[in-house]
Amino acid sequence: MTELADRTEKATLSEAVKTQKITSSEAFVETMVANGVTDIFGIMGSAFMDAMDIFAPAGIDFIPVVHEQGAAHMADGYARASGRHGVVTGQNGPGISNCVTAIAAAYWAHSPVVIVTPEAGTNSIGLGGFQEANQLPMFQEFTKYQGHVSNPTRMAEFTARCFDRAKSEMGPTQLNIPRDYFYGECAPEIPQPQKIDRGPGGAESLEEAAALLASAKNPVIVSGGGVVMADGVDECIALAERLGSPVVNSYQHNDSFPASHPLWAGPLGYQGSKAGMTLINQADVVLALGTRLGPFGTLPQYEFDYWPTNAKIIQVDADQKMLGLVKKIDVGICGDAKAVAEDLLARLNDRKVACDATKDQRAELIKAEKDAWEAELDSWTHEKDEFSLDAIDEAEKEDGNWLHPRQVLRELEKAMPADVMVSTDIGNINSVAHSYLRFERPRSFFAPMSFGNCGYALPTIIGAKRAAPERPAIAYAGDGAWAMSMVEVLTAVRHDIPVTAVVFRNRQWGAEKKNQVEFYGHRFIAGELDNGESFAAMAESMGADGIVVDDLDEVGPALQKAVNAQMNEGRTTVIEVMCTKELGDPFRRDALRKPVRTLDKYKDYV
Repeated sequence: MTELADRTEKATLSEAVKTQKITSSEAFVETMVANGVTDIFGIMGSAFMDAMDIFAPAGIDFIPVVHEQGAAHMADGYARASGRHGVVTGQNGPGISNCVTAIAAAYWAHSPVVIVTPEAGTNSIGLGGFQEANQLPMFQEFTKYQGHVSNPTRMAEFTARCFDRAKSEMGPTQLNIPRDYFYGECAPEIPQPQKIDRGPGGAESLEEAAALLASAKNPVIVSGGGVVMADGVDECIALAERLGSPVVNSYQHNDSFPASHPLWAGPLGYQGSKAGMTLINQADVVLALGTRLGPFGTLPQYEFDYWPTNAKIIQVDADQKMLGLVKKIDVGICGDAKAVAEDLLARLNDRKVACDATKDQRAELIKAEKDAWEAELDSWTHEKDEFSLDAIDEAEKEDGNWLHPRQVLRELEKAMPADVMVSTDIGNINSVAHSYLRFERPRSFFAPMSFGNCGYALPTIIGAKRAAPERPAIAYAGDGAWAMSMVEVLTAVRHDIPVTAVVFRNRQWGAEKKNQVEFYGHRFIAGELDNGESFAAMAESMGADGIVVDDLDEVGPALQKAVNAQMNEGRTTVIEVMCTKELGDPFRRDALRKPVRTLDKYKDYV
């Protein structure tokens, strides 16, 4: 039995609450116990201290962090790794407002995070008192449900509803509690978690989809985050094998199909797989399984507008509002990805399927495209644009040895341990990493998704490691994003949650600097991050291990050494990789335009 499972078993509902009056704090804690909560991330505060005082006897560990944004990211990583609720809280006012960015990231990751937001007491709200803030509007755009405890006797009711809605709607919910409502007696019934069965959708749309797939000569499956959330990877595999269709991962969901499978073709979207893009471009029917088909996963890449214009599109999503929102579709199925895959497989097993006749030829094509892409990645040792070539030349004149990011990413890929979990921050090198990150099981890859905030990777992987301590946990971050959250190394060390972080030190805000290269005449403003301090040394000052890598042959051994220290010695390690300033393609060429200046004093700024 794992440590997490053992603590979950201990956190059982007290028999006493069924027969006697209890306090509001007890009602709050017992309802969390009923929902299997064993871990809460945050920073202690007087606003919820009466409840926090009884976390331990309830079987709940409170994990103090350095900054509340990190706490909410940890809750996100915890939820994504485990499939259970992630819970975060903090002091009313500033502690709660610090969480907004991370809750927004969890929203776009569809993570069932519950943020508990104690607020100013009812006897002082509106007077502008100490740490007073109107906390519900802060989160209204980034939550699926907001529960405000309107009376202390309703504490259990609202707490349970927030936990239920987080799971049923797959996203963050907010439980807002006036701080004086933790006190007082009530006689509630502690609600048990709702069990919601998710089905495959409507019979008519399923039959239309099955007919399209049966008639397809060259079907392709896009396996999205909904496949991971539904625990439907095996069902996706079975459907793909029935059709002999290549499977591509939706953007930033590299763990939605095993990379070792012959039908896997890699991720779509920014810095994704050319093999996958080539194969989907040739499709006559696309089954988008458990994905909203977000813009970043369908925009042109490598100067290739790969999204098929003549293919029939079947889209499956548990949220009907996503169907046809980004891309025109022919069939929309509102259903659970796992259940839909099962249903479609059953329907296809009962009929003649046109693509059966070309399975062998298509298998050869899939292999050929993948082999060509792997060969290109092997030969793509550095970026070849003019700016990057100049940066490489400059690096050769500098003191020290500077490594090409793509070579580093390839060596890290080769050294990855089995069953690894990886989080990536936002940024240029981290996005290039999408081409090199491959996984064998779901709940392994954690990226900041559409919100794209910096400072994401380290706290998220700490939360994931807390949820799955038996799995190796690795974070990727550029030096800009790393500086936003590196203080959470203290959290990992203080609370024995060992992780490994790889920091790509290229001394710049790479993603935005690339835009200045492409659109603003190499006028670099606010993009340089030169400093003499070593991030590895900073990690050592916080009680972790630090490794500086400036030789390509050291990259793989450094990662293996750090993972060994993590898994066998309980040590956190920061690997600082010294990289050249070369940069991959910009995120979105469609997002900026060449500048136009009309005033004389700006005429040269074009």
